[in-house]
Amino acid sequence: MYAERASRLPGAVVWTRVLAGTAPGGGAAAAPARRTETASSRVAAAVSALASGAGHGDGRGAGHGDGHGVEAEDGSGTARGAVLPDGCMDLLWTEGRLLVAGPDTRPYIPDGVPGGWAGVRFFPGTAPAYLGVPANELRDRRVDLTDLWPASEVRRLTARIDAAADPVEALEEIALLRAAEAEPPDPLLREVVAALDAGRPVAETADGLGLGARQLHRRSLAAFGYGPKTLARVLRLQRALALARDGVPFAETALRAGFADQAHLARDVKELAGATLGELAGHR
Repeated sequence: MYAERASRLPGAVVWTRVLAGTAPGGGAAAAPARRTETASSRVAAAVSALASGAGHGDGRGAGHGDGHGVEAEDGSGTARGAVLPDGCMDLLWTEGRLLVAGPDTRPYIPDGVPGGWAGVRFFPGTAPAYLGVPANELRDRRVDLTDLWPASEVRRLTARIDAAADPVEALEEIALLRAAEAEPPDPLLREVVAALDAGRPVAETADGLGLGARQLHRRSLAAFGYGPKTLARVLRLQRALALARDGVPFAETALRAGFADQAHLARDVKELAGATLGELAGHR
């Protein structure tokens, strides 16, 4: 079972994924509300929150079974249980381990490792500043946090979460403290996300931000894990999924999400998500 809520870290999401009858800390699981929002709606809400002045640190006082991205819960084949690209990175916890999920460019199939998982999913482009590693070094990877931070520090943090009465809350606290101690993410990055998520062309986005194409590409690699064209495709995929799951006909979905036509939509979804839109939207 998967559930999520908004984090106290602006733009971030806290999520849990547990097997029936178990909780991330090993006890009995509560009955969390089912997720209803999509990555695209989270991006839009986070852009709005950040633009309204919610700043850095506000709110403080792989084969891994992570929930990074949006899962295709009702599809078939690779769609079933797949974690789809959404432009985000996650700090992950399962008892005894802390990991990081990098930005995906293809569907990721969790291995179904027993036990509960929890994560903090960072707003696109913000995790590198908090975690201290360029996003492109973690593209399509899940790595132990000990590969990025001193092992003694990771062991201390892991033990702290393992022993907490509410491990999920403890994980979020660690993310909040890390964000408070780190340099804030470049505010230009949220403008990149907002422009591309609104469907603006990459060249127009670069011009509007006063950047050259190479500058935007270089900064995007470090912040998002790939260039702005790939980020635009990922965000467009999420817009299409949100529309299709709301019952919008596929031809209209293609038009409203920013695709040239329905065939273009079908090709892009298959390439990025490894399944058809019908499978991902739960249409048999």
